[in-house]
Amino acid sequence: MTTDQRPLQVLFLGSRNAARSQMAECLLNSIGSGRYKAHSAGILPAGEVHPLAIELLKKNKLATDRLHCKDWQRFAPPGLLDLDVVVSVCESPVEEINGKWPGNPLLAHWQHPDPVALADEDGSMRRAFFHTYNQLVRRLTIFASLPLNKLDRDALKRRIDDIGRKGA
Repeated sequence: MTTDQRPLQVLFLGSRNAARSQMAECLLNSIGSGRYKAHSAGILPAGEVHPLAIELLKKNKLATDRLHCKDWQRFAPPGLLDLDVVVSVCESPVEEINGKWPGNPLLAHWQHPDPVALADEDGSMRRAFFHTYNQLVRRLTIFASLPLNKLDRDALKRRIDDIGRKGA
């Protein structure tokens, strides 16, 4: 899928845009070396990015100053941004909004349990954040290495879906 020398526009969609989607946005913008422009949004956005997500990203020397919670509808108006790929990182696919994207982007689902949903009395939330972060690093490293100029739309869709199915 050639992108005419422009970065591939990727939206990571989470339930609250507080952890998984934010980490994916930050990671792909770093790993993608300018070939990708990542964004994130939530179905019901939280008021702020979760502090453990910020801590983990900063610990790995990633810039977090531009991260903030956004509503998915910000990306829905036609002509605003030509999204190429929308990846749901919720526990289940976000079927109710899959048909609402202008420009017919590729839609994919990469299941990630929500680390924010855990109580942290025994450190389980921190471990869940670490696990989610590492899984996203593996998936996004594979994603960023795809030969975009050699893949047609169908082949790219298969590769993105494979990344999500295999859990990387």
